[in-house]
Amino acid sequence: MMSEAAARASRTKSGSDGLRVSFEFFPPKTEAMEETLWRSIERLAPLAPCFVSVTYGAGGSTRERTHATVSRILAETALKPAAHLTCVGATRAEVDAVVDAYAEAGVRHIVALRGDPAEGIGTAYRPHPGGYDRSADLVAAIRSRHPEIEVSVSAYPERHPESADWATEIDNLKRKVDAGATRAITQFFFDNDLYAAYRDRVAAAGLDIPIVPGIVPVLNFTQTARFAEKAGASVPPWFAARFEGLEEDAATRQLVAAAVCAEQVFDLVDRGVSDFHFYTMNRADLVYAICHLLGMRPAKPAAPESAAA
Repeated sequence: MMSEAAARASRTKSGSDGLRVSFEFFPPKTEAMEETLWRSIERLAPLAPCFVSVTYGAGGSTRERTHATVSRILAETALKPAAHLTCVGATRAEVDAVVDAYAEAGVRHIVALRGDPAEGIGTAYRPHPGGYDRSADLVAAIRSRHPEIEVSVSAYPERHPESADWATEIDNLKRKVDAGATRAITQFFFDNDLYAAYRDRVAAAGLDIPIVPGIVPVLNFTQTARFAEKAGASVPPWFAARFEGLEEDAATRQLVAAAVCAEQVFDLVDRGVSDFHFYTMNRADLVYAICHLLGMRPAKPAAPESAAA
């Protein structure tokens, strides 16, 4: 009789075959942050991700920096960038102009989001006068103007904070799929049962779209927990207990973060997941280690960030 360990996909060579990853970065604000970003990109690029996404600040606050980062990735690497784009703080004409500029630059993948309220998470969302009301409208516009551009959208294993119930949540995803979205990337989560239940709901609704789990390695537990609360993502007590007492012990916290993240992704592999989207926070070493544990190997050895500094 095959043992449970022997049956786990995460412990077999074949289980690591066919795994695909993508990485998310945010545009740097300073020269020092830009150096950190590019060290991270150079560290992770040899793992041949399916794509790398670059975020877009609330109200378009990072519009120019996002475009500059995406353009540099196109010009200086072999990576395929996916530019984030939101509906917040801009008219349809302004958003369309950004889409056209990305298309002209050679971008063939956009992550289309409604975006957080201009006043911040937790405040009421109000569409910009003359702007796109919701992400489904943005998806439809992108696909209409540039059919060659692939569009990914967001998904929420614990429901979007503004969704009254699961029927509303799944209907919102259906609108985005009907508009032309081909991939959904989830908000980060720490309880894999929540992801599995969400994926079952999507399948039950007849939606045939990959639901890619968004994974966040916890570099700073206090900050991550604070952001999770604002975003409506739960932090299980057992998860919080893993980091208890490590507030002033960065070295041990890093080791624990790697172990906890590895535990999560291994369990997802065992549940049949083959695609992962990592929220890197512009830091590469922890994500690189997780990818190594998943069985991914670079085309050539990559130097650690500390050595490249």
